[in-house]
Amino acid sequence: MKDKRKYKRLIKVFFTFGITSMLIVLYGWTWIDHYNRIIEFPFFRRGNWMMIFLYGILLILFMSTYGGFKVGYLKKGNLIYSQILAVIFTNIFTYLQIAVLDKHFLNPLQLIRMTAWDFLVIVGWTFIYQGIYGKLFPPRKMLLITGNRSDYHLMEKINSREDKYEICSVINIEQGIASMQQEICKYDGIIVGDISSHERNLILKYCFANSVRTYSVPKISDILLKSSVELNLFDSPLLLSRNEGFTIEQLFIKRLIDIIGALIGIVITSPLFIIIGFSIKLSDKGPVFFKQARLTREDKIFSIYKFRTMIQGAEKNGEARLATKGDSRILPIGHFLRRTRLDELPQLFNILMGHMSFVGPRPERPEIVKGILKVMPEFSYRTKVKAGLTGYAQIYGKYNTTAYDKLKLDLTYIRNYSLLLDLKLIIMTPKIMFMKESAEGVEADDHTS
Repeated sequence: MKDKRKYKRLIKVFFTFGITSMLIVLYGWTWIDHYNRIIEFPFFRRGNWMMIFLYGILLILFMSTYGGFKVGYLKKGNLIYSQILAVIFTNIFTYLQIAVLDKHFLNPLQLIRMTAWDFLVIVGWTFIYQGIYGKLFPPRKMLLITGNRSDYHLMEKINSREDKYEICSVINIEQGIASMQQEICKYDGIIVGDISSHERNLILKYCFANSVRTYSVPKISDILLKSSVELNLFDSPLLLSRNEGFTIEQLFIKRLIDIIGALIGIVITSPLFIIIGFSIKLSDKGPVFFKQARLTREDKIFSIYKFRTMIQGAEKNGEARLATKGDSRILPIGHFLRRTRLDELPQLFNILMGHMSFVGPRPERPEIVKGILKVMPEFSYRTKVKAGLTGYAQIYGKYNTTAYDKLKLDLTYIRNYSLLLDLKLIIMTPKIMFMKESAEGVEADDHTS
């Protein structure tokens, strides 16, 4: 098994090269055989190569951003969805590029046909290749080491990827380090759950010494340390955590982008406001919008605006209730708005007014945060920055991600902030808009996790 796994990167490179080459060839044929013949000033050999090269750059950029090359990492459906989304955006940008070159919009029918062929190539190549990959690299046999806290959520998540991992045994840390060391080397890898730092360090050192693959659930302190700056002023290395938040320059540029982006967004989506508003009115003749108290930077309370997706008086008793799976309070149009995240559009006005940013931790309700803080005081770390329409936790988490995991994801964003990271998260947002698991409700009895 280990002999085969050393070729895993090579096999992934072949997948990437194969799918990219086929899609570029399809575009090359479409450009040379059709569009280059009908534009006013046709290109010759070097010009044609340049157009094909630019298409390849765009394709690789979008594929890399959406995860279209992550064979063996993403599920088959997610991988195909990522590739299709990357191709759609690449082809849209390419059509606009051709339109600019010829100074008018050409008939897009040929490009639409090419996109259809792209889809067939993607589905066929991915199904065949993922099948071969699964045969070559079956799920890893894993040992899960648990502590005093329940690791049920962790087990549930790992078991959802039966194509990658198989938890063959579970052992509790209370059984002792010595007995664990005897078990560890029997498996392809171990998963270290929520255990004390001292015991975790002993296990990690033992695994490193014996070349055993480990998967560890990071603690909050791990995320803070991971994003620290290494200093080599002395012969003992130091890790510096400035803990100062965003710089003045970053805050200025981020706010400028928010204002410009919100204004453009409001103009572009204004037809959607009319259509959605009319649809909500037809549902129960109630108000189109609703506002709700949320928390933003420095725990300031503001009113968030959303399209109303629930019946009027959904919280008659005033108690905060998150949407649950199969929630009867959600309007028929509300299911669609929630699934596509279109109910969030009015928050463009919150961004314009400075309550929120395009990217940041999701703003939570004060009463829900109050309950979480009783058991997890560190949850307040999320409000070191302004709340966001999209963000790290929204992209890599789900609607029903636990509060502890949301905190760790948001801290990862805060500690690694850059304008490039903001741009990446904005580009990735369309991918999660139509992913069902990203909009799932919580379980009926789970309101604060």
